[in-house]
Amino acid sequence: MGTIEIIFLFYLFILIVIGLGAFNHNKTKEDYLLAGRNLGPWVTAFSERASGESAWLLLALPGAVITTGLSISWSVLGIILGIIFSWYLIAERLRSETEKYNALTIPDYLHKRFNDTSNTIRTFSAVIITFFFLFYVSAQFHASGKILHSLFNLDPLTGISLGAFVILTYTLIGGFTAVAWTDFIQGLLMIGTLVILPLAGFIELSEAEITIEKGLELSEKVFQNNNSSFFKGNTGFPALITVLTGLSWGLGYLGQPHLLIRYMAIRSTNDIPKARIIAIAWAIPAVIGAFFVGIISILYFGPTFFETIDPEQAMPILTEHLLPPFLAGLFISGAVAAMMSTADSQLLVTASAITEDFFYNNKVKSRIKLNAVNLNRIVIVIIGLIAYSIAIFSEIKGNNIFSIVSYAWSGLGSAFGPALVLSLWWKKTTRKGIIAGILTGFFSTIIWSNISFLNVIITERLVSFILALLAIVIISIFYHDKT
Repeated sequence: MGTIEIIFLFYLFILIVIGLGAFNHNKTKEDYLLAGRNLGPWVTAFSERASGESAWLLLALPGAVITTGLSISWSVLGIILGIIFSWYLIAERLRSETEKYNALTIPDYLHKRFNDTSNTIRTFSAVIITFFFLFYVSAQFHASGKILHSLFNLDPLTGISLGAFVILTYTLIGGFTAVAWTDFIQGLLMIGTLVILPLAGFIELSEAEITIEKGLELSEKVFQNNNSSFFKGNTGFPALITVLTGLSWGLGYLGQPHLLIRYMAIRSTNDIPKARIIAIAWAIPAVIGAFFVGIISILYFGPTFFETIDPEQAMPILTEHLLPPFLAGLFISGAVAAMMSTADSQLLVTASAITEDFFYNNKVKSRIKLNAVNLNRIVIVIIGLIAYSIAIFSEIKGNNIFSIVSYAWSGLGSAFGPALVLSLWWKKTTRKGIIAGILTGFFSTIIWSNISFLNVIITERLVSFILALLAIVIISIFYHDKT
């Protein structure tokens, strides 16, 4: 066993140890789901960023650059802007409001904020979160298979199984405290990967006198696209659509429950300005670095290399070629960190949506004999196994991570982003408007993404968000109620 493999296995061992260390901190539901609302600004910021930029940042985004080219730069810009807007528009007000209403989840906050005695908001929200997070978690499990295949030459199905086992283990044991602290470590590894690897690549390429222009031109011939064009070779309205499609990634940050709970868990609203600076300072070099990992992979290996190799494996392969074994082991661990830091958070949020927003607030609660923490753990296992099955199916069918994440990102962002922004900033928002917006975001994502010619015209990430926003505004104005 080589140095890279030893470091990777040691890293997995550390994650389990952190989970065990956090076990005794989980005495209440608030401890297990929000770390007792006692996270400091550094841990909050790194946890939010590590969880937000899942394996798709280190695997799927470089892979998309290889196959699509410079037009992905609009996605990079959209991601950075989305992170900034989320921290400025939502973080501080959400922390204050959720404490005011003693809410442990996003559906719980919306339920209490609009005095929804019918439980409609809570029930629909729990269903939507569960539905989309099943796909999102499966994408992270799927990514583990790709990483472990490139590292140990394991069968991808075996890699998916190992990754799922590790994530489920430390999430079950440690709850949100373990998740937040492992995210802090993972965030450090991820930023190291996305800064040092591109720099090492540029140094290597400069010595070989290889230019970006030449590499993109060659890539264009292989993939038969417009890799060297920021607009995919389009002009006029089609070029505008290319820009808006990329920028639309930013809208999703306003409604991702696994990121929003970081704002709810921070120690105080006074810590948010510091956490915001840390998070943005992490995001800018990390996202740009992921973009350049894809560019450098084209230049270093040549585009024909990826005719037979999955482009989404570019980062770990490039790392093994460019860096010493010790650093390569750390940074490949960083790729797995990206996957794990998102999957663990999503498992917790899904479990809390089911237990807090369905079981404990409907007639089902009278039949549940388990305490809240243990019930959350059982739900995590069930959700994890379903997501694992979807990941296995995706691997067999050959689906890529990028498309799965885009689907879930759109659904969650559209269902909850407009609802949260308007509930925090627009006093005329009503209960009926929130219900209309949540359902519109949910159904429009599913319908639009499954009608191929519509999705070719413009992405569901943008359309669903706009439709949900309009639904809330229109229904709130024309069907105004006292809530």
